[in-house]
Amino acid sequence: MLRISFFLFLVILFSSCNKPTGIKELVSTADSVAINFFKGDGTMDTVMNVVVLHNKKQVDSLARYIESDRISNSLCGYDGSLHFFKNNMVFEDVYFRMNDANCMHFVFVLNGEGYSTKLSADAKQFLQSIRRTN
Repeated sequence: MLRISFFLFLVILFSSCNKPTGIKELVSTADSVAINFFKGDGTMDTVMNVVVLHNKKQVDSLARYIESDRISNSLCGYDGSLHFFKNNMVFEDVYFRMNDANCMHFVFVLNGEGYSTKLSADAKQFLQSIRRTN
């Protein structure tokens, strides 16, 4: 009985950690995204570059990257922010850290709850390519 209880506890624990946040469905409805790139040292005091995306495929890619595995929320700074627009109004803000191999994440608040999700190597490459091409 103890083994079964322990197994059920593990199943619940692992399934709740990777439960979707709902951010993907929300931000994929955006008609544009403004991306602020900060200095890149974790501080938010200087915006070095701003890129605005109107391409639906790029918006959908960002939505998929943000909806990734949840990680523990750490205070290691931010390298940029994503501001999702619909009808010329911001409806969701997401912050990201990508220049610290030990701390790469997206951070956002959804329905009053804070989330931190993994920023993958693919997400980093996508953001870097957006920064270079625009």
